[in-house]
Amino acid sequence: MAYQAEYIWIDGVEPTPTLRSKTKIIENGTKALPIWGFDGSSTSQATGEASDCVLNPVFSCKDPIRGGKNVLVMCEVLVASTGKPHPTNTRAHCAETAKRYADQKMIYGIEQEYTMMRLNGRPFGFPELSGEPAPQGTYYCGVGAGRVMGREIVEIHTEMCLEAGLHISGTNAEVMPGQWEFQIGPVGALQVSDELHVARWLLHRIAEDYDVVISLDAKPQKGDWNGAGCHTNFSTKAMRSNYKAIDDACKALGKRINEHVSNYGHDIESRLTGKHETAPYNKFSYGVSNRGASVRIPWQVARDQKGYAEDRRPNANMDPYVVTQLILETVCGQSSPTKSATKKKPKATTKKKAKKK
Repeated sequence: MAYQAEYIWIDGVEPTPTLRSKTKIIENGTKALPIWGFDGSSTSQATGEASDCVLNPVFSCKDPIRGGKNVLVMCEVLVASTGKPHPTNTRAHCAETAKRYADQKMIYGIEQEYTMMRLNGRPFGFPELSGEPAPQGTYYCGVGAGRVMGREIVEIHTEMCLEAGLHISGTNAEVMPGQWEFQIGPVGALQVSDELHVARWLLHRIAEDYDVVISLDAKPQKGDWNGAGCHTNFSTKAMRSNYKAIDDACKALGKRINEHVSNYGHDIESRLTGKHETAPYNKFSYGVSNRGASVRIPWQVARDQKGYAEDRRPNANMDPYVVTQLILETVCGQSSPTKSATKKKPKATTKKKAKKK
């Protein structure tokens, strides 16, 4: 019996690309998922005169929404005339870097924060038309009516990720009402990025049935409210055996502040202000247990003298292929500039090492 394959890809919308998908019917007995195509002129990836773009399957898993033999298929976009990676295809460069540093055995755990919004643009937990709820303080990891909002969607999403076979490792309510987080990993750069995109797609698709918008904006609510990040935990083979490698990794990141921050998601300046558990976007610091640092070293890592570090700078709307590639290249020691596209002119920066707590 034929089955359905939902082909998912990243479009070319700026400043923050979004996910697109469409369904292909696969005949029973087909050995491999075929390449497919789409109208790139409708996704900001081509002109009408040469609109065809290619979808090349790179990752697939069970479709937990449709069930049965149906699958979700993450794709990279190729140029139809050449078969080469499309300019919007950031996965290709990530794959090259991952292959180059395969011996370092880098793994990642990504913490995806997001905000549930009404169709009118107001966050869950905020009065429907105007005004604000009680200040932050009771919502983080809270339980009970008035303290958490949208848990039903979170529970369904978690179950769907598990059924799909994704490496989801946890969820929690975040600091701002209507804001949640899930984690994917620890796995390699390509796998964590592919799975994060599929998990994002599942979240959008589930929320769609509730008329809820999932926002990945860096600062979805102005004022004295936390922004939304995508903290990226990383660990090389060396970091998992000695503390010096962790310290060296942090120092390496501090030498390329602008290159990282300018590729860590749109509107990062509104989130990395030095307040609300962030470090200023144009400065670099690292320290043990310090959530006000650019990079945090967990207390148990300092105790064990081995483990991982957490880059707290990436936005919720970051591209995981870009972020994992940058961290991999910087930490693993290549001194030449990366090919990642810098979207704005870097600003003057200073470096500062945070005191350990």
